[in-house]
Amino acid sequence: MHLVFDIFQGIGVAAAVGIRPFLPALAVGALAAGDVQIDFKGSDYDFLQQLPFLAAMLVGAIALALAERRLTAARLERGPVTVAIALAAVVVGALLFAGSLCRGHYLTWPGYPGGVACALVGVAATRPLLTRARSRLEDSAAGVLPLFAEAAAVLLAVLSVLAPPIGPIGLALLLWLVIAGRGRGEQKFAGLRILR
Repeated sequence: MHLVFDIFQGIGVAAAVGIRPFLPALAVGALAAGDVQIDFKGSDYDFLQQLPFLAAMLVGAIALALAERRLTAARLERGPVTVAIALAAVVVGALLFAGSLCRGHYLTWPGYPGGVACALVGVAATRPLLTRARSRLEDSAAGVLPLFAEAAAVLLAVLSVLAPPIGPIGLALLLWLVIAGRGRGEQKFAGLRILR
């Protein structure tokens, strides 16, 4: 049963990191440092709860917030910043999923592909959603979107640690967003074809 909960926990945390990479990882690391339902101490992933990793996540969160304020929406969504954010999410998601397995003394290598997959689902679900929402809102209202995304990501990460079955539920909701977003895109494309 512990293995199932560790897998569920890894799924939820990696998916949360796919939504926003830095604050959820900081929250999980802080919970681990406080030994709250997760603890990497004594494992190869002890660094995930140490000050250098937590500081790096905090610096990443601040840099991301500054980038979102200074860059235009078009540059933010299509430029190298988006690639860097997705890459950070994939790496951190893989580490946290593997760390979740390692702390239970299970094989860690499945955590890497699992973490990558869950983080990619988070990225694929939220990037298009945020892009669509930004295009429909005024600049002042669109500026609040990252706060909602951060709050959702941190909430999913913390709940996945405290109640591991939340992890697969969160991943299922993100998968639904991916599928629903694709359906909307196909309907829009079909509508454009009819207008021709």
